[in-house]
This record gives sequence, structure tokens and C-alpha cells, in this order.
Amino acid sequence: MGGVNSPVRSFKGVSREYPIFISRAKGSKLYDEDHNEYIDYVCSWGASILGSADPRVVRAVKKAAERGLGFGAATKYEVELAEMIRKHFPSMQLMRFVSSGTEATMSAARVARAFTKREKIIKFDGCYHGHADGFLVRGGSGLATFSIADSAGVSESVASFTLVARYNDLKSVEAAIERSPNEIAAIIVEPVAGNMGVVPPVEGFLKGLRRLADECGALLIFDEVITGFRVSLGGAQALFGVTPDITCLGKVIGGGLNIAAYGGKEEVMKLVSPLGPVYQAGTLSGNPIAVAAGISTLKLLSNSTYNRLEKISRKLEEGFKGASEESGARVLFQRVGSMLGIFFNDKLNAIRNYDEVATCDRKSYSIFFGAMIDRGIYLPPSPFETIFVSTAHSDRDIERTVQAAAESFRSVAKVL
Repeated sequence: MGGVNSPVRSFKGVSREYPIFISRAKGSKLYDEDHNEYIDYVCSWGASILGSADPRVVRAVKKAAERGLGFGAATKYEVELAEMIRKHFPSMQLMRFVSSGTEATMSAARVARAFTKREKIIKFDGCYHGHADGFLVRGGSGLATFSIADSAGVSESVASFTLVARYNDLKSVEAAIERSPNEIAAIIVEPVAGNMGVVPPVEGFLKGLRRLADECGALLIFDEVITGFRVSLGGAQALFGVTPDITCLGKVIGGGLNIAAYGGKEEVMKLVSPLGPVYQAGTLSGNPIAVAAGISTLKLLSNSTYNRLEKISRKLEEGFKGASEESGARVLFQRVGSMLGIFFNDKLNAIRNYDEVATCDRKSYSIFFGAMIDRGIYLPPSPFETIFVSTAHSDRDIERTVQAAAESFRSVAKVL
């Protein structure tokens, strides 16, 4: 509908009349149906950590396809992938594969409700956990409160079980708990917010959530669909030293194909059928093609991979900063590893929550996006999404991007 299968692809967030249609991709480059080349900083929304069509991953996918596209039965490769994940995410003692991040977070919430025998979930304004009904709510003022649905078709009764707090604000979480004592099943959070730009957790925020969850008898769910295997080998939980009860993964674990997972403490996950009473199933869960891509991708990740990503991501960030300062544009940059956020804001020195994100200038980003895509640089077609860097990006790619940014920042200044 609307010419796309996911709303942000429509380019409505950047005031462009038509989206581009991609015909193929290789490494750090995308090519559209009009044969234009772009340096890709969307990277399939973070999934393509090795860049597009890495030949080693493609070979693994082809080999798996020759064995069969799907069986609707268990395979040894699912176990292999699960063991690889658990090696780096030891908090995921037991796990279940699903086909999307939405399925993972939805299932994690269901398990948390079953384990705690409670119904309410605390989420954070600006954090996106997929399009399940209970997660399509927002905080309004940002203070913890019962929320109305943020999408048509979501009933008020469903939305009423979701409380929304302000990201990086432990007092708002405490207020939500006080409003509903002994009713909170889980606190779910993106440990690094990646759906309102890049908003890192402030010092003590994640540890505070761990403490509050323990004190009120709730489970702590980390939605690491974006950050898992993206910000480090062990995800955000390893980077910040905070262990959740349940983790949701996606994107990188499928090497660009559709697979996700949720998992956690054995005593919690044993509630999932067939071991327990929590039902969750999927015809394509753990499908062999996506599993093969995931295994191949994870085998290629090591500490040196993340050192390389850190080096080239820092170079991009510093180049952007220099270009914006030279143009006189007031731009904030926030980065965690190979995730980079750009905020056009002349009032704040840092962005810490969605209320502050909302003060940023969307028009400036729209102009900047248009100027960059005209110069062959493909950034996220939304003011508050994340730039991703892959191992396929070269120093030459970064240099071209920074040069284009210098010209594009000047375009913003001229229009405004």
C-alpha cells in the first residue's frame, strides 16, 4: 500500500515525492532501477553488518537452498546458530527463533506476563518494539502514564496495559511502578535507543532499570534487535555490563534475512511450549535459509571486526562534525559503535529522550537528506532513524560521504 511495504520507505518523512526503488546491492553500494549508485548507510536498517551480498554469506545461502527451502521441522543448523548466540549472550540460556523482531518482543512480553502472573508492561517513549498492539503507544508528556494507542485499530483496553516512561529518566519509571504496584510484568527497553536517532543510555540508567525491576518483581527485557551483534559481540548488555532477564535479537543474526530470537533465563523460558503453557509457533521460524545466513555472518564477526567498525565509524562522525562546523550548521551527533545519529538542533548539547528529539528541526534533515541522495549518499529516509556503518565501507567511501556532507550542510544553511 502507498507503493511500499513499510511506511518509512515511502520517503514521506523527508518530503520527497517518490522513493527510490533498489535493483541490487553489493558491498557498501546500492543501485536503483535508474542505474544510480549510492553509498549505503541504511544497511537494511542495521542488519547488513558485513555490507550487502557478502560472497561468503551468499555461498552459505546457496548451499542451504540446495538442501531445501524449508522443512517445517527441526534442523541441526538451528542448534548451531543458537549455540553461537549463547556463546556471546550467556544470559540467553534458552531461546526460540521467530521470523521478525515484532514476533520476538511480542513473545517476550507474553512470557513475562506468564512468569510474573501480572499484565502491565513499562516501555519508553521513542523506543520502538515492533508493531504488536501493546507496543503501539506513546507517552504524551513523557511522564509515566496510561497511554492511548498510537495507531488506529488498537483498542484502548489493550493500550491500557502499557505504561510509558521517559527514556533516561528513572523517576518516570518509579512513577509508573507506583501507579500500578504489584502489577508490572516487565520493563522493556532498547538499551541504546535506535528508533529516535541514536540516544545512548546515560550513566546508571540501565543499572537503575535492573534494580527497579528486581525491587518490584518484574522482568527486565532488552530489545537488542538493533544493538545485538551491532554495538559489540555481546550486544549492549556486554557493552554496559547489565544483564536482562529476556533478550530479543534480530537483524544481524540473520545476515540480512528474516529471522529473530528471544531468550533468557531457563526458569523463564521453560514456560514456552512444548515445555510449558505459553504458546508461540511459526511455520517459518528458524527457516534453514536465514539460519545459514546467520551462521555464516556470525562466524565472520570477531573483536577485530568491531575495532574496524569503531575506527571507520569514528572517522565518519568526525568528518560530519568538521563539515557541519565549517558550514555553520548547528548539528548534534551521537554515536555508539557503528550506530550514528544526526540531530539538527541549536538549543541542546545532547539528546537524551524523545521530548528532546521532538525539538529537532525535521525540515533541515529533509533538505540535508535530499542534498545527500542527489550526491549519491543514501541516508535513512527519516529524521530520527539511525545511520549504520558496515565492514564493507572503505576509507574512500567515508571521504566521499564527508565531501558530500560539506556541500549538503551548506545547502541547508542557504535554504534556511
